[in-house]
Amino acid sequence: MRLWHEDMIQFLPTPQLLGQHRECCALRGNGWDRKHSTVNYVFDYSPYKLFQYHQLIMDEMKRRNYKVTTDWLDGHYRGVKCEPYEKLDTVPLSSPIYPEHGDRYLQECVDNLAEKGIFFNGLL
Repeated sequence: MRLWHEDMIQFLPTPQLLGQHRECCALRGNGWDRKHSTVNYVFDYSPYKLFQYHQLIMDEMKRRNYKVTTDWLDGHYRGVKCEPYEKLDTVPLSSPIYPEHGDRYLQECVDNLAEKGIFFNGLL
């Protein structure tokens, strides 16, 4: 799984959006620091950045009338099987949240979804 470029979030089909939510939940929980080639870069930053990214996903889910468990709206929360962070310093919101999410990464994401038959006209 990958974290889709944040400019794509509002255009993601429902299965990809909900899959992204599940991926964020897993990464925020016991998946934190478990290496995976497409998301390794998130571990180079504070877990708070992942929370910020996850907020974008949850905001889009709410916009589409999906219910989000309110526990996930707390940056310290890590799921029912993982202890919350005792201390998690906030970090300023950057744009993009992850510097790796530049134009080249956006093209990678668009190409990845095109291989699955999902096309984004006019996004680039």
